[in-house]
Amino acid sequence: MRMTVRLDLPREADSVPTVRRLLRSALAVLHIDNEAQDDLEIAVTEACSNVVRHAGGAEMFEVCLDVAENHCSIDVRDNGAGFDPDQVGPAGPGSESGRGLALIKALGENVRMHSVPKHGSLIHFEKSFA
Repeated sequence: MRMTVRLDLPREADSVPTVRRLLRSALAVLHIDNEAQDDLEIAVTEACSNVVRHAGGAEMFEVCLDVAENHCSIDVRDNGAGFDPDQVGPAGPGSESGRGLALIKALGENVRMHSVPKHGSLIHFEKSFA
């Protein structure tokens, strides 16, 4: 079985738990282990939260979930101000923010970030299941 879902969501905080619940439900239906579910849920939460906080100029954003028994692929795309992924450094000690991209890289596989100033950003990540 395979599920593919594309969501167009308003760039607001209430959209983040919507994506998280949908992903969790899809993974549960496919009986994906809890550790992989948790990793993906954290990563998608961070990706969507970054859009809500930082994608100035965007009113909406898009999330594409492609979930199968052995693999999950997630794209989070916006048409906001963009950012330079190479300029995003590690969070400072005691910082309450700035860990999102590092978490996505640590929890996901094949992580790719593409951003064009004034044209938006894409964060893509995957996870394989045993």
